[in-house]
Amino acid sequence: MDDAKDTGEADGQASSGAPPAFRAAVEALRGSRLRPQIEVESTRAPQRLAPHAYALEATVVDGDQDLADGRLVLLHDPAGHDAWRGTFRLVTLVRAELEPEMAADPLLPEVCWSWLTGALQARGLTYGEPSGTVTRASSHYFGGLSERPSASQIEIRASWTPREGLGGVPDTAAHLASWADLLAQVAGLPPAGPGDAAVVTLPQRRGPQSR
Repeated sequence: MDDAKDTGEADGQASSGAPPAFRAAVEALRGSRLRPQIEVESTRAPQRLAPHAYALEATVVDGDQDLADGRLVLLHDPAGHDAWRGTFRLVTLVRAELEPEMAADPLLPEVCWSWLTGALQARGLTYGEPSGTVTRASSHYFGGLSERPSASQIEIRASWTPREGLGGVPDTAAHLASWADLLAQVAGLPPAGPGDAAVVTLPQRRGPQSR
């Protein structure tokens, strides 16, 4: 599993020693187009989940506000994986702050999971073995922090197996677009218009930025 160290996940590049299918899947991610409110960059991938891995992180931005953030990891095991029922797996974490009224909705976890599956289905994607959790957390402040308003957050952790296409390569660009749709929906953005897209560039991991 430590072979993942050789896939180039630290700088967002799939090395020449990686399988062609994995390199093609990564290049499709790097060439994808997303709406400009979603800032995406490559980040260091986990090293022990699969022989090859590539990771992206994203933030949904509205002016000087960060509305939601997430991480998407592409895993690849050329030998296949029984639990995945395939050679590729997508793993995600999505988080966002919630309005109090929305946080109080007892159906919120089911609704958030339907946002994930609905985003995949809306783009006609076929996938298998979906699994995950939806966690709702609330913070209440006391003492010296009592002036802060209560805050609630939703967290979606999920994974699924994308259908492999020609040459054993899944349509990772379409899966990334679906993931971006999920991020936008969690952040409360309206649906993207036909001209609301820009070429995604994936620079080196940036340092802390103030908004």
